[in-house]
Amino acid sequence: MPDQGLTTDLAVRLRGLRKSFGNVHAVTGVDLDIADGEFFAMLGPSGSGKTTVLRMIAGFESPSDGAVELGGRDVTRLAPFERDVNTVFQDYALFPHMSVQENVEYGLRVKRVAKHERRERAMEALKSVRLEGFGGRRPAQLSGGQRQRVALARALVNRPRVLLLDEPLGALDLKLREEMQVELKAIQREVGITFLFVTHDQEEALTMSDRVAVFNEGRIEQVGTPAEIYERPATAFVAAFVGTSNLISGPAAQVVLGKQGTFSVRPEKLRVVAADGGQGADLTPDEHSAAGTVSEVVYAGPATRFVVDLDAGGRLIALQQNLEVSSMDVMAMRGNRVRLVWHRRHEFAIETA
Repeated sequence: MPDQGLTTDLAVRLRGLRKSFGNVHAVTGVDLDIADGEFFAMLGPSGSGKTTVLRMIAGFESPSDGAVELGGRDVTRLAPFERDVNTVFQDYALFPHMSVQENVEYGLRVKRVAKHERRERAMEALKSVRLEGFGGRRPAQLSGGQRQRVALARALVNRPRVLLLDEPLGALDLKLREEMQVELKAIQREVGITFLFVTHDQEEALTMSDRVAVFNEGRIEQVGTPAEIYERPATAFVAAFVGTSNLISGPAAQVVLGKQGTFSVRPEKLRVVAADGGQGADLTPDEHSAAGTVSEVVYAGPATRFVVDLDAGGRLIALQQNLEVSSMDVMAMRGNRVRLVWHRRHEFAIETA
């Protein structure tokens, strides 16, 4: 479905986009609007179609059907170099025999930009990614995060309308990846151009993006802000893929919630209380509760995950911060009878296939 309510100019507009490789339907009909200046993420598991869509926007793949517009211009049949985009790949693709400055200038040199102008623009691009003073180094002398920023500067120096990023943080270790998430968002905010980011990492998408499109089996399941995607997933797939899926359905929904359908509540919204608690004075009219038995306890330092088998059927996972308890305290709860309590506003109905 096309996005509704966008009032700013569009950087990217996709209509009826399809791509097949023989009998394999990689993209099965994508409609998408991305506004100028957005940090937009295409999120999904491997094989969901997100990277194929990115490659069609870049011009590396031709659609089997549908249209790609950039800034209101139909570029569906144009070559990559005729499109106002640049791409940053996971492997960075830096030239090892060139200096950082030469790597960043390379695209401008191919375009025959005058030497003094490309030198100035390269220095400006390196400054924008906080690498001023690194121009004389070779890629091998840089850390993974620094090489990632050089690749970003090389793309930014061409001043594209849209910057395409194909899982650029995938090769970094966890700590550096988390640092670069913050860094990338800050850089995008400063340069002000549209970033279109492909990732399979839910945390990356939620941390950096203004909006997210969740892909599954070649189509978009939901488009929304990170809060909308996480707090109000539209389908069972989105609920399961973005965060931990806690589903209440069938007879359990009728017993616990008093209504039919499939519902979900996020683990951090659940409160774990003693089996005889939360069912009287402790339970307000705005809360629901369900009794069960703790079947597993996973201690993860700052928080603990409790897996609770409900008496009414089904299983819920509760996440609690370890504010005043130790690993010994929480591990002792395995096998205990408990009651899970949550506010009604935190449960939501979801579509099922």
